[in-house]
Amino acid sequence: MIAENLNLEALIARWTPAESDLSINVSGLNHFYGEGETRKQVLYDNNLKIRRGEIVIMTGPSGSGKTTLLTLIGTLRSVQEGNMRVLGNELLGASPATVAELRKKTGFIFQAHNLFESLTAFQNVSMATELVGTSGNESKSRIEATLTRLGLGQRIHYKPRSLSGGQKQRVAVARGIIHRPQLILADEPTAALDAESGREVVTIFQEMARNEDCTIVIVTHDNRILDVADRIVSMVDGQIRTNVLVQRNAVICQILNEFEIFRSLTPQAISQVADKMKLRQYLVGEEIIRQGEMGDEFFVIGSGQVDIEIDGTRVNSLGRGAFFGEVSLIKQQPRNATVRATSNVACFILSKDDFQAVLDSSRSFEEELRNAIFARQ
Repeated sequence: MIAENLNLEALIARWTPAESDLSINVSGLNHFYGEGETRKQVLYDNNLKIRRGEIVIMTGPSGSGKTTLLTLIGTLRSVQEGNMRVLGNELLGASPATVAELRKKTGFIFQAHNLFESLTAFQNVSMATELVGTSGNESKSRIEATLTRLGLGQRIHYKPRSLSGGQKQRVAVARGIIHRPQLILADEPTAALDAESGREVVTIFQEMARNEDCTIVIVTHDNRILDVADRIVSMVDGQIRTNVLVQRNAVICQILNEFEIFRSLTPQAISQVADKMKLRQYLVGEEIIRQGEMGDEFFVIGSGQVDIEIDGTRVNSLGRGAFFGEVSLIKQQPRNATVRATSNVACFILSKDDFQAVLDSSRSFEEELRNAIFARQ
């Protein structure tokens, strides 16, 4: 099967990037509006890692904090509490020079267009190239080509008052991407666009991410563009509630579907399990769990072999698709055995709370689990 041919060690490396691979690294981020008695918290303990070249779509109801987070990443607001590194620069207490330099490397696409009414489409876009110090014939050709690709070839020298809402939005998109930024922050970039224009915009985003390693964060309610996302982040009441790396989720679902214990779950349920699962690697000889300790995780073996030891004696060996750690969680008792890797092992892991949530949401999963435990006795 396809899943059997996947190199889980390579996937672990891909899904756990080094600090140097990250464009955005947010940790413990809080934010407040107002002062004194009117001070109101709007972001709560947010954590987010985004690697270079990812396209991230941020969803959630109005007022959930999406735009606030986006403007903090873009240095349009100052970080108050927590840490935020963007393109290698810490923004908490960042100097004006650091902020100015970051803005040159960032493309902003605002929902409200923010075009200068006295300037033509070409002139509005050219302001972004002037900001970073590029001009001349190369810049002129790139601006004309970009506006033409976005369907504005006949309106390059029109001023905003002569453009429709969708055309203004496409000018704003061109301005945000024209200087080839390392980071693009877009607030509802396709909301005012028809299907064809919106698809062209996200196709350009994909090309920039793939060819130029540009990181793109999009706040949107537009379900038509979800398919371009590498990562989908959902915010509710000022907090990131879900953070799904789409390819990771798809691969884990594919693998879990091959394991008998998960076959009773609906596709929606198994996707929710995949969202919560960590993937962790253990080296040969490494102790994964220890007899006598209280358990706080449930393990499913994705690849490799482990030995089960009771009081120092090997009693069993488990391989791909087998699971362990559930008895301690279900019975609220210390681990009844030690599990040791006898080869390099990759495990899918659920925390105690997430494991319990799966049990609570799926009676069939609980029955499969108990039947498997009984069969092992």
